[in-house]
Amino acid sequence: MRRLNDQSLLRHAAYVDGHWVESIAHGRYPLHNPANGEMLAELPRFTAADTRTAIEAAHRSFDEWKKTNAKQRSEILRRWYELIVANREDLATLITLEEGKPLSEARGEIDYASSFVQWFSEEAKRVYGDVIPSPRDGARIVVLKEPVGVCAAITPWNFPAAMVTRKAAPALAAGCTMVLKPAEQTPLTALALAMLAERAGVPPGVFNVVTGAHEDAAIIGAELTANELVRKVTFTGSTAVGRLLLAQSAATIKKVSMELGGNAPFIVFDDADLDAAVEGLMVAKFRNTGQSCIGANRALVHDSVYEAFAERSCLDSPHTYSAKARRASGAWPASLKPACWVSTAA
Repeated sequence: MRRLNDQSLLRHAAYVDGHWVESIAHGRYPLHNPANGEMLAELPRFTAADTRTAIEAAHRSFDEWKKTNAKQRSEILRRWYELIVANREDLATLITLEEGKPLSEARGEIDYASSFVQWFSEEAKRVYGDVIPSPRDGARIVVLKEPVGVCAAITPWNFPAAMVTRKAAPALAAGCTMVLKPAEQTPLTALALAMLAERAGVPPGVFNVVTGAHEDAAIIGAELTANELVRKVTFTGSTAVGRLLLAQSAATIKKVSMELGGNAPFIVFDDADLDAAVEGLMVAKFRNTGQSCIGANRALVHDSVYEAFAERSCLDSPHTYSAKARRASGAWPASLKPACWVSTAA
């Protein structure tokens, strides 16, 4: 396995209340490199009770964290951002090892992930309220924005750094605490980010990371959605799972933020620059091997440029055969339009 410059960023433990939890009664699960099957780590399998412990730690820490002023939170998040940037190569390596993303794309994701922390480190100082005109004389309506409380975040495997910082940074900036459940396939990146958050000065219990195998996900999720101490749930993933989490959160009337599924047509009008359009389609469809929430799932092309666009798409796609070559080889019936193959490949 490729070594990290800072080997301490490779964690084999969950992170709860400022402590690294290496073992629990329910045991551990193995995490493997998807490219070669090499074991990368063994992580704790959290139960409902273990998850409840993390929630309670976040709830205790909330009382103090919400009292910190905006400048203090801003400075801590800024240090977290700087540490993420300083450890870019190691974090990118972890993404590649556990998720399989090419290293160049993984580096790009770390840049993307760090930008959320940078942005919200500044926004922490700009949580403004409002003064609203009153309908009555002698009265004033004042709106104060306050942190909602403990937030539970469930993140997917396709962007294991960016989806964490996009949820954690605004929550911490606002004065909330968080319990994070990363995807079982990609916990190492989240745990490394937790290590850097700890180094940046995020207090114990403010940012917690629980882990579990595939079969533990429903148990952990049920506790996060049912526990009354959790006041908000945020999830990025499938529509089916999001629907379940919404239903489970309804009983305690939690605030929710859901980024579910994806339905992204790529539309090409008759006046489009076709070369630019094809290049855009290739990036939209094949970036991250297609595992992106904005990945194009179909192309809608104006009839007048249909043939030209289809031909260019075949020539530029990762499949090296052009439309004409596949027709000549007999791989296509003569009556089949090139876009039928494009539709299958792209």
